[in-house]
Amino acid sequence: MTTGKGSTAEDAAPLGLVVGQVKAWIERCGWIWAEAQVIEVRRRNAPTQFLRLRDASSNVSALVTCTATVLDAAGPLVDGSMVVARLTPRVYAERAELSFECSEIRLAGEGRLLAQLEALKRKLAAEGLFDPVRKKSLPFLPRCIGLITGAGAAAEGDVLTNARLRWPAVRFAVRHVLVQGASSAAEVMVALADLDDDPDVDVIVIARGGGSLEALLPFSDEGLVRAVAAARTPVVSAIGHEQDMPLIDLAADVRASTPTDAAKRVVPDVAAEGATLREARSRLRRTLIGRLQVEQAWLDQMRSRPAVRDAVASLGPHAEQVGLARLRLREAMSRRLATEQAGLDHAVSQCRALSPGSTLRRGYAIATVDDAPLTSVRQVAIGTRVCLTVTDGALATRVERLEVPAEAVEERSQHGDET
Repeated sequence: MTTGKGSTAEDAAPLGLVVGQVKAWIERCGWIWAEAQVIEVRRRNAPTQFLRLRDASSNVSALVTCTATVLDAAGPLVDGSMVVARLTPRVYAERAELSFECSEIRLAGEGRLLAQLEALKRKLAAEGLFDPVRKKSLPFLPRCIGLITGAGAAAEGDVLTNARLRWPAVRFAVRHVLVQGASSAAEVMVALADLDDDPDVDVIVIARGGGSLEALLPFSDEGLVRAVAAARTPVVSAIGHEQDMPLIDLAADVRASTPTDAAKRVVPDVAAEGATLREARSRLRRTLIGRLQVEQAWLDQMRSRPAVRDAVASLGPHAEQVGLARLRLREAMSRRLATEQAGLDHAVSQCRALSPGSTLRRGYAIATVDDAPLTSVRQVAIGTRVCLTVTDGALATRVERLEVPAEAVEERSQHGDET
């Protein structure tokens, strides 16, 4: 601080001067790395971003500003993340507020692990390993359940006990592995491959109790996640508690919140299924009885109708109408036949009267010369053969004499004079 001005009440220094001198003194301190917990992140559509950090062992907190680039480079920052930040103290002179300008942020502790897991999660998701389309459905009642868990672990007892309570006849193929430590993921993969090759195993459960992020880290191993996604047998993941979600939870066909929940998912409840079956049978019986009653009522109604009760009675009026119609038809046909017969007889008599045979029967004959009708004496001469057809045969004759009427001779002579 300056000497002289502001040393006495009569010589008080302006507040702006005091704040300015404090600001200059503080900002000469330079940057420093500090470890803290993120308690608030406020992202804005602006170059400057704000977040608040708090000391992990006390209630001391501070406002921190940084650029959007610095904030994005830190990875997924969420409330509660532990970070180390390179901070430079700054004083906002108008309100005399102390803040820190951050030039770099790094996740620390669990935050660093979470960032690594998030990066792996994005990578595997991009490959489609978590796609719901590829997930297999669980069998209704598996013949045998494969169980991968720690030897003597509470998770094993939870799965076995609850599954047998729900379905006493259930069978298990249990594989004990390390569920924590560096070799845990490799042992789980070996057990998974063994059960996946067993034709009797219809579903595989991977179970472990709760624990810290580091304890559950083997169940986010990339190799194990890929093995779970590639398994031919449906896989149920039951790792930790509801809030725990290692990456095999995303790759498994079904995620169970706890080992107990896994037991409920892989086998049906025999009591509930029995109750459902009894209820279904009861509904079916009621439906059948109701349908039979409806059909019986319809049948009774049909049988009560006059046409069904005495079918012959309804035919009486129609039989009378048919008899009258047949009588009228017979009379009409008789009249029509009589009329047609009279017309036919008249036509026959006319044909007979006009036929050549009728003329022949009256004593006439048909004369022909060389099959040509003979109509005039001019057509023949003495000695010409003439055929005479009579009513019962034909006569072959020869002309010996020609008798020409006088009128014909005179007409013939006149005709000869003209020629």
